[in-house]
This record gives sequence, C-alpha cells and structure tokens, in this order.
Amino acid sequence: MLIQRDYYLQKLINRRENGRIKVITGIRRCGKSVLLFDLFTNYLKNSAVKDDQIITLKLDTAINARYRNPLELDRYIREKVKDSSRQYFVLIDEIQEVMDIPNPWLPRVKSSIGFVDVLLGLLDMGNLDVYVTGSNSKMLSSDIITEFKDRGDEIHVEPFTYKEFYGAFTGDKGRVWQEYTTYGGLPRILSEKTDADKSKYLRDLLRKTYLTDVLERNHLQKDITVLDDLLNVVACSVGSLTNPRKLERTFASVKHKEISDSTISNYLDYFCEAYLIHKACQYDIKGRKYIGSPMKYYFTDIGLRNAQLNFRQQEETHIMENVLYNELCARGLNVDVGVVEYNYKDADDRSKRTKLEVDFVANLGNGRCYIQSAFAIPDREKRLQEINSLCRIKDSYSKIVVVRESIKPWYDENGIYYIGIEDFLLTELDKLVAQM
Repeated sequence: MLIQRDYYLQKLINRRENGRIKVITGIRRCGKSVLLFDLFTNYLKNSAVKDDQIITLKLDTAINARYRNPLELDRYIREKVKDSSRQYFVLIDEIQEVMDIPNPWLPRVKSSIGFVDVLLGLLDMGNLDVYVTGSNSKMLSSDIITEFKDRGDEIHVEPFTYKEFYGAFTGDKGRVWQEYTTYGGLPRILSEKTDADKSKYLRDLLRKTYLTDVLERNHLQKDITVLDDLLNVVACSVGSLTNPRKLERTFASVKHKEISDSTISNYLDYFCEAYLIHKACQYDIKGRKYIGSPMKYYFTDIGLRNAQLNFRQQEETHIMENVLYNELCARGLNVDVGVVEYNYKDADDRSKRTKLEVDFVANLGNGRCYIQSAFAIPDREKRLQEINSLCRIKDSYSKIVVVRESIKPWYDENGIYYIGIEDFLLTELDKLVAQM
C-alpha cells in the first residue's frame, strides 16, 4: 500500500527546478526512497514528464556498487542525458555511499573527488534537476555545505507522524495509540502482521542496519558493546537531562567501564549523525540564551527505543514526551528544552534561586509556543505543579498542556490551553494555535 506523504511531497514540488540540489535526509527506512522514487516520480509523470527524462539510481544495492565511484557515477548520469534542450530529473538514493577518491588529474596534490563535485557538475549542465537522499548527516556537514556554495536545499524526513500512522492503520482505531507508542512509525510496521514480526523487524534494524552503519562509518568495530550499552542508557533516560560527564559516571558505577566523557560525546554525535537520536538543548527563556549542558536526548522513532530495551521499559510518561518531541520536529519546528529561573524566599526568609523546566519551547520563524507534557493532572495541586513554569513566563506566546487522556479542550484562568495527546497529534499546529 502506497501511503501519501503530502507534507514532504509538497516540499519537493515547491523546490522543483529551483537551481539547487535537493537533499532528502532522514533515518534509514523512514520512507525517503518511497517519497522520491514513487510519490515524486508519480507526480512528475502526471506533470507530463516522460520516462526517459527521469534518471534514477539506488546506490545501496549491489548491482549499482560501481557507481559509488564518483567518476563512474558522473559518467552514468551524463550518458543518460541525450538531448541538451530537454529538462531531466536526476534521482539518486543514498548518495553518502559515494566514496571520495584521489583526484587522478592532480596526482601530486592532496586532492580528492567526491559526490559534491559530481552533483555540482551535473547542476552546471543547466538542464538537470537533481534530487538525492542520504541517511547520515555528515553528508551535510558545514564543510560540505560550504562546498555546495549555497546550492544545496535540505528536506528532512521523519518516520510517520501519529496522524499519518492513524490514517494508514487498518485495524481497530482504538488500538492506534498502543500500536504507535509500542512499535513506532517506521512505514514497514504497518505491513507486519504479528507482534513478534514487528519486534523482530525493529531489533534487526537496530543491529544489522543502524548500529552497523555507525560502526562502519566511524571505524568502531571494536566498540560495539560500548555503543550498545550507551544506546541502552539513552533509551532508559529519555526525557531526562544528562551530559557526557554524567554518562561517564554511569558507565563507571553501573557498567564498571572506564569510558571518557569525550569518547561518550563522540559516540552520541555519531548516533545523532545517523538520525537515530535527536539532541535537545536547554534554553533559558527569561535570559534568552542557550545553556550548554545538560541536554536531553530523544529517539527519532519510539519503536526503536522500545526495541533497544527489548520492550521491557514502557513508561508512558517518557514515551509520550518522546512522541510529542518527534511530532514537533516533524511539523518543521525548532524544539528546545525550556528553563525558567526565578528567585524566592525560603522558610527562614533567605533568598534562593531555582530553575523550573518547560518541556518544549517550539519555534518557527517569529512564532513560538510553550508545551508541557503532563501525563495526568488528577487534581488542582498536580495541575498547579505542572504549570508553575508556564505561569512564570510573561510573554504573550501560546502555552499548552498536553495530557494523556481524551478531554474536551479548555482554558484555565491563566490562559493556558489543555488538550488530550491524540487530539493534539491529529490537529495541525497552526489550526490549534488559531483556536486558542
């Protein structure tokens, strides 16, 4: 079953023939290839583009391994362009598979040729519209972006949102939340029939695809146990503030392993580069500045988090917070973890200073909203505890409390909006804010 992803498809359509290289990024198996080779290709064909004007190549298959050599890739594409007066569309999957090779024309100079050189050369032909996918953010490092000379355009793809998953789910809709928060939103989950098959698929992906990719790309074959242990620690502490130094102490006390904080920091970066996890930085709302440490880590797909722990730890509070974070990212928002500092007097009339958390500060352009993930607010005392940080923010941006249960959305006396998690996930954010 081909599931439409109109949000991402429209992003590609809007960038059609804009003179830039469209780079579609995201974790492996999140649907990038389907988006490009099925949905976008169908759009092109329905727009009267002929088959021979669409040049496709999947680089993660053995049959196309030769084209991981940049010179072979360049030759292949150019041979497909038969008519310089016609517009061609070049679609390449997993472009990071292209290796860097020594420049054969400058043997005495330390110079190399890679996919950036190939893509820029194709763009200079004038009649090629270039689209590529990639599963590792190193391909968009600052150095490569500089080399693109402002000619790269990123479209980042996430696994299915709850709304996409809900629309494609063919079983009892009352079970969608349970399915989604257990097995996540990777597209193939919808076609697996049994719990055992879904669990095996996710565990195999972690071991045979994601961890293998991190190991091979960063030459860490000897460190697989450490990487696995670190991913376990991150999975257990989703939604908790941490930093490499704290994780170093955890390894020493719990795992009885001496791993330096710098090594842990590098490994966390490798997971982020593979889009396996996201890092959320702390933002001082009143001071209007970022706090370097600690930070929070969230799994790009909650099903992978659960699979990493063999589906043993199913804390709904942490899972709900992770799902909310992913939803905000998928809606194109920049998401930080908020901190509100304030002064108060203790029982002995001594001045004290403390910090309160705001789960998410979500920004888009000049717009912003503050979101608190509160699994349950059974009484007034608990509600006041949850909104303490929000009440201390004096600006006029929207403030939202999201709860697990299905409730009729309402406002309190502070203008804070309360809504159930499923209603929140099924309502577009601009429509939600407009209602407030």
